[in-house]
Amino acid sequence: MEINIELSEKNLTYQDLIEYFKFGCKPKNRWVIGTEHEKFAYDKDTRLPIQYDGPNGVKSLLEHLAKRFDWLPIYENDNTVGLRDKYKPDRNVSIEPAGQIELSGAPLSNIHETNNELYRHLREIKIIGEELGIDFLNIGFAPSWKLNQMPKMPKKRYDIMREYMPSVGSMGLDMMHRTATIQVNLDYDSEADMINKLRVGLALQPLVTALFANSPFYENEISGCISYRSKVWTNTDVKRTGFLPFAFDKSMSFEKYMDYALDIPMYFLYRDGVYLSLNKMTFRDFMNNGFKMQSNRLTYPTIDDWSTHLTTLFPEVRLKQFIEMRGADGGMPDKIMALSSFWVGLLYDSNSLKSAYDLISDWTPDEIVELRENIILFGLNAKFRSKKIDKILLEILNLSSKGLSARGIFNIHGESEEKYLKPLFSIIENKETSADYLIKMYNTKWSKNIDSVLFENTI
Repeated sequence: MEINIELSEKNLTYQDLIEYFKFGCKPKNRWVIGTEHEKFAYDKDTRLPIQYDGPNGVKSLLEHLAKRFDWLPIYENDNTVGLRDKYKPDRNVSIEPAGQIELSGAPLSNIHETNNELYRHLREIKIIGEELGIDFLNIGFAPSWKLNQMPKMPKKRYDIMREYMPSVGSMGLDMMHRTATIQVNLDYDSEADMINKLRVGLALQPLVTALFANSPFYENEISGCISYRSKVWTNTDVKRTGFLPFAFDKSMSFEKYMDYALDIPMYFLYRDGVYLSLNKMTFRDFMNNGFKMQSNRLTYPTIDDWSTHLTTLFPEVRLKQFIEMRGADGGMPDKIMALSSFWVGLLYDSNSLKSAYDLISDWTPDEIVELRENIILFGLNAKFRSKKIDKILLEILNLSSKGLSARGIFNIHGESEEKYLKPLFSIIENKETSADYLIKMYNTKWSKNIDSVLFENTI
């Protein structure tokens, strides 16, 4: 039988994939900050996560936001699955697999703008939430809800992922449905700059997990982990998650990251408005052999397919046309602001970046992996090279603070971007993360009643 080959797609080369990353290089005066944060939406009466349908479901929440504020609905098969800002189309509200509400912030020039964006979003969802009987839990892992209690959003890509996850890890479905995170997206100006930022980000990500630990519970009890969300990620899919040791090779480059991504199995392919499962075909196989459609058409990858594939890789630091810092538990607004500030101060000032790079330059990949494993369990009490991590954290925070000060950007009240780091300095000073606080309250004031966390960590 004759097979029709889409030649326009087959023209995509490996050099095109490398150029995709190179296109992300921007001069420093064009660097921006993108902040993403997820939270669980739950019914105030039942204290259970809201479903998609129903008068106070996810769909209703999104539709009310679109009617009341400056949002346009995004549809998939007539289902409202997200929102796009009317005036800034690169600012979106999306829904994660179990209805976690995520704001993907617009690229902004400074942290004060990020702060304004965050509180505008929180004000809007709080107004609609009050009307619909919905509240929002800011935490890294659902503290009481079981997996079978979590709703499923009507997005085909999530259906494909649900089928795929159990074949590659024991906690992939937990990752999809019971975790929430904060993420910061930052720019690079060259391949060398990307490498420096990627290495610093990967080395310090375990320390960030400790600072932002906010998920100590599992199904109504203390889990034994300071960040259960981070533990879940270690048991999701070893090929596409965790640490990237090759980033510390002398040969690290855009091409090296491309090779890593090429050999990760694809979740799906989007063609003619339909998501197609690829049965673990790698992107390299797709490049070389194409994919045979039901119509007997042989399709080859486009640059959009490459871009989509990169979003399905989940290392602690992810490279696209910018760098994503992905190691923090979901948390309250002050922690969301602190995470963006921390990385901007550290990576957007050349002196701070150099000092941070010098600090981690002799850390080995094995040491960093071991540190991450210890921090999941012990948080601030973890040790690195036989010493507690608090002194390293304080040194890094001071570098970030200096970097923010050097930026010299002030809000209308004359306050520097450094102000947003205060919660992190308090954590070091008091030796208490959000997770430590929750455990303390659980064992004392709450009398081990996990429902109280809903009131402590809601906006």
